[in-house]
Formats: sequence, C-alpha cells, structure tokens
Amino acid sequence: MIVNLLLLAGLGGSELLVILLVVLLLFGGRKIPELMRGLGRGVKEFKDAKDGNAVDNK
Repeated sequence: MIVNLLLLAGLGGSELLVILLVVLLLFGGRKIPELMRGLGRGVKEFKDAKDGNAVDNK
C-alpha cells in the first residue's frame, strides 16, 4: 500500500532503494520493526476513526 503511494508520487525503484538504505542507516535494523508496528497501529486507528469505530486508547 505504501509502496503504491510512493510509486504514484513519481518515485521509481532506485529512489525507493535509496530511501530504504537511508532509513536503515538512520534507525538501524533493530529499530525498524518497532517503527513499522507503530505505523501499522497508526493506520489502523486512522481507518477505525474514519469508519466511525470507537478507538480504545491504551
């Protein structure tokens, strides 16, 4: 989904590879899964709020 949005924004494969390498250098391999979990939670909360479902804040 995110890759599709980036491709629609005019970014090609080489640009995505450079972005991936920069993210890896900035955050390191151990931090990326935690960042992706947080991103997934944010997307889920956004979809729930958009659909009108109650969001459970923990």
